[in-house]
Amino acid sequence: MDKSDIQKLRDLPIGEVAERLGLQVNGRGQCLCPFHDDHHPSMALGRHNQYRCFVCDAHGDVIDLVMKVTGKSFREACRWLAEGEACGEVSGFKIQDSRNNNHESFTMNHEPFDAARYARFFERPFLIEEARRFLFEERRLDERVVRWCRLTSWRDRRGIPWLQIPYYDREGRLIGVQNRNLVRGALPRFRFPKGSECGIYNLPVLNRLKEGDELWITEGASDCWAMLSSGRKAIAIPSATLLTPKDVAQLSTINCQLSTECHMFPDADAPGERLFMQLREVLPNLEHHHLPKGCKDYGEMYLKEKTL
Repeated sequence: MDKSDIQKLRDLPIGEVAERLGLQVNGRGQCLCPFHDDHHPSMALGRHNQYRCFVCDAHGDVIDLVMKVTGKSFREACRWLAEGEACGEVSGFKIQDSRNNNHESFTMNHEPFDAARYARFFERPFLIEEARRFLFEERRLDERVVRWCRLTSWRDRRGIPWLQIPYYDREGRLIGVQNRNLVRGALPRFRFPKGSECGIYNLPVLNRLKEGDELWITEGASDCWAMLSSGRKAIAIPSATLLTPKDVAQLSTINCQLSTECHMFPDADAPGERLFMQLREVLPNLEHHHLPKGCKDYGEMYLKEKTL
C-alpha cells in the first residue's frame, strides 16, 4: 500500500468510519468520546476530516481514530479500513489492492436492519455473570424490569462480555440493537448492527398506560431501567444531543393520542436542561422535577434511594 492509497484511507468520511467503530454520531457530527467517561457528546467529527474531543483533547485523522479505538497498529488499521467491514460501508471508496493488483469498489451499504437475524437472541434472554453483576449489583435493578426489557448478553470471540439491548417500536417489532461493553473503561463502549434504529427506548410501555397514569421520560436506557424499577412507566431519549426529527414526530403523536401527564428528572447539567426545554415544546404538559443535590442523573438518585 503506497502513499496515495494511505491518503485515500485518510479521506474516508470520518463520521461513517466512526459509526462502524460503534460510535453513535448525531446530526451535528458529534459523538460520545470513547477515550474518557463521556455522558454528553464532546467529540466533534468532520472538520478537515479529523476528530477532536473538547474535553480530553484526543484528536487525529481517520487512521488515528481506528488505531486508538481498536488498539490496532498503523498497518492493521489501514488494512481494516481497506478490506474490513468498515470499508464495505463507507461511501464512494475505491482502492487498489497491491497484493493481487485487483480493484475492489466499496460503496455505502444502506441495508435495512435484519430483525429476523437478531430477534431469536431475545426469545430466551440469558445473563452471563458480568451482566448479572452490572444489572443487579451495580444498578440494583428489579428482575421484572430486566425481563420486560428482554436484556440478554454474550461474549465475543475475544471473550469480551456484552450486554445486548433490544429496541422495539410501539407495536413490539424489533427495530434495533445496542451492544454495551461490560468491561469498565474498554473500547468501544457500544456497537450497533447495520441498520439499527436506536431512537426512543421502551415504546411498548405506551400500550400499558391507563387513564390517570404518569409517563416519565429519561435520558438513556439505563436511567429508564432505574425509573421502571422504581415502579413508574417510562421511555427514554438516547441522549441530550440526539433528539432526532423522527423522535420529535413520535413524541408529538404520543402527545396527541394519550391524555397523560409527562414527567422528567433532567440530568443536572446544561445539556439535560436543554433537552427538557426541547421536549417541553413537543409535550407542553411535561413537568420538571429536580434531582437531589449530588446526583447527576436519575440513575444515581435511584441508587441512593435503594441504599436508604
